[in-house]
Amino acid sequence: MRFGLQHPNFSFDYRDRDASQILDSLKNLVTRAESMGFDSFWVMDHFHQIPILGTPDQPMLEGWTTISVLAGITTRIKLGTLVTGGLYRYPSVLAKIAATLDVLSKGRLFLGIGASYFEGESSAYGITSSGSFPSNQERLLRLEEAIQIIRKMWSEEPSASFNGTYYQINNAYCNPKPIQKPSPSILVGGSGERKTLKIVAKYADACNLFGSIETIKRKLDVLKEHCKSVGRDYDSILKTKLDLVVIDDSEEIARKRAQQFYKGIPEQQIRDREFAIYGTRENVSRQIELLEEAGIQYLIAHFEPSRELEALDIFSDNIIKKRS
Repeated sequence: MRFGLQHPNFSFDYRDRDASQILDSLKNLVTRAESMGFDSFWVMDHFHQIPILGTPDQPMLEGWTTISVLAGITTRIKLGTLVTGGLYRYPSVLAKIAATLDVLSKGRLFLGIGASYFEGESSAYGITSSGSFPSNQERLLRLEEAIQIIRKMWSEEPSASFNGTYYQINNAYCNPKPIQKPSPSILVGGSGERKTLKIVAKYADACNLFGSIETIKRKLDVLKEHCKSVGRDYDSILKTKLDLVVIDDSEEIARKRAQQFYKGIPEQQIRDREFAIYGTRENVSRQIELLEEAGIQYLIAHFEPSRELEALDIFSDNIIKKRS
């Protein structure tokens, strides 16, 4: 199993610091992650904080700008958004942004994309007008078209055209192309069994799932069936999971810390470890083994903001180094 690190809460970076110190804080985090053997570093693609982690008025850096800056600070670690909202940028523009980042990072982009879910954010920023947020079905159809456009922009010469229901491009150039061949990996976030996982089977290089061990097993079985139906090699898709990781000498304290982090999530979902891995060092290691046995190949961890650097060290010493 490989490991990524997500940094979920820019709000904490601003506590007791002024804006000029934020880059130093992020630099310290991402370079330590790179030196400790993390394969990737991820940020959210939101314009304000999401409800389960904070309030809209809290500081939130724009994701693509942030990973572009971090590309100049790092040398090996992959950089990505977990995940970019498909509605937030026109697909051809996103393809161009992503290709530029891949070139300037010397081939280290990992593009995460999803259908967008945050209606309040989309309305606040004028992406959709009040009351016109697309249905779940439309957003998934838009996502499917967006990925096709991105693929075309990255591969077709000299230019790309696409005439879809929601998006159209006509002789759009993407020059220079991404460095990674045949293209940077595209990760689709979301695990809807009827539609999202079918989009994964048709177009994605990776998927990011959530849920308990049993839920993960079921969703991967569904993905296998979608792969069969579209003629895709199931093993060619990287299976990832995003989890808060809390390690403590006390199992109960670790659970309470996870519950405190996810203020808006029912306690039972924490107990079922749908969004968090927690417990003693030995227990967390075993939970990761169970995820691997269920079919997860890539764990993207994030930690409590107030303990992030400490938790990074503990995770590296007790999980990454012991598995290497």
